[in-house]
Amino acid sequence: MEQKLTPDEFVLRAIKKLRKPPYRGIHTVYSGFNQAFREYFEGSDPIAQTNMMAKEGKIIIRPVKGGVMLYLPEEVEKIADTKDVIKDILS
Repeated sequence: MEQKLTPDEFVLRAIKKLRKPPYRGIHTVYSGFNQAFREYFEGSDPIAQTNMMAKEGKIIIRPVKGGVMLYLPEEVEKIADTKDVIKDILS
C-alpha cells in the first residue's frame, strides 16, 4: 500500500508539480489544488493548512483575483522593508 503524504509534503509537492513556466507559484483554485487537497485528505480544509504553513514560513501566500497564489519562500523576491521604502521616498 502506498504511504500517504503529510499535508505539508502535499502542498510543497503541489507547488513544484502544478506550476506552469514561467510562473513560480500556483493558483489554488485554477490549478485544481484546493479540490485535490480535499479529496486526498478526505474533506480537510486546504485554506487552514496553507495559512498555517505560511505562518511557519514554509510557503508564501499572495492574494490574487479568484483566490491566492502559493509560492516556495526561496523562489519569491523579498518584499522591501517598509522603513527602507519610506526612507527612499523621503530622500
